[in-house]
Amino acid sequence: MLINLLPDFVAVLQSSEPEAGYHRYFDAHREILEAYWHNYVIEPVGPQFDEIVRDTVRANRDDLHAMLDRVDVTAVARATEQRCADLFAVDSNIDIVLMVGVGAANAGELVVNGRGMAFVCLEHFTSVPNPTSRGLGLDPELLPMWIAHEMAHCVRYTSPRSQSEMRDLVIDAGGYYSYWETGRRASLREHLVNEGLAVQASRAFSPGHAPWEYFGYARRQYSRIRELEGVLACGLVDDLDRSGLGLRLRYLSGGMSDEARTVQRCVVPERAGYFLGARLVEEAIASMGLSDAVRSSAADLCSVSGAARTA
Repeated sequence: MLINLLPDFVAVLQSSEPEAGYHRYFDAHREILEAYWHNYVIEPVGPQFDEIVRDTVRANRDDLHAMLDRVDVTAVARATEQRCADLFAVDSNIDIVLMVGVGAANAGELVVNGRGMAFVCLEHFTSVPNPTSRGLGLDPELLPMWIAHEMAHCVRYTSPRSQSEMRDLVIDAGGYYSYWETGRRASLREHLVNEGLAVQASRAFSPGHAPWEYFGYARRQYSRIRELEGVLACGLVDDLDRSGLGLRLRYLSGGMSDEARTVQRCVVPERAGYFLGARLVEEAIASMGLSDAVRSSAADLCSVSGAARTA
């Protein structure tokens, strides 16, 4: 199902008291927005929350309005939803959420009450970097690619046929996914294949983009990670079956210090795990097909890949 929060957000900007309007908007869509803030921003309480809200409602939105005038984002989302349903053989409840965020993630996945949610934050898809909204300036033609990426995560977390560690952890948490708590408990192997599958899913769904765009990398970063692939792959072997939030952050997030990302005297480039994970699952996808691979356990995926490399 498509959930479009854009009209309500625009109403916030047009209100006489936008900050108060944002709080009303937050309360009206608390189930989604509380999960978004908790997973991708900060806890939505206190002075820092209020400061981010203030900056958000005061940001210049000319780039957003110009993009919305030329792109029917609702039609794009609906078409993407239908194609993803076929490509991934979707068999669980998954929503696509169109929203304007606060300059944090450009897209992401949530699970709330057992229901998957793939969201995209439109401030990042205007083609124009915007320091006031913290928008990245991504081309709106990348919207389908990123929706497909997040839909693949949601299938892995919520499909009744999924054998993934992530699905088990979501069930254990009462039908909720937390970047922090789920991330702390999942093995590094699961994290890597989870992101690798989503990257490969977006590539299958929307071919033809520059290779680095599927990973959310800059071109130079992509080249550097490819150069270091052998070293990085060897460096993570001993950690694959360990869990801990630090491992997720080291390989799959930005903002970590060089010291925190150093393994065997090599500084792991930020978010290198997306590339390493995509390489891990290549042979498995070719062997079992994308929709089955997205639901397979990390151990099964890696065993197929290992067999292919030694054949």
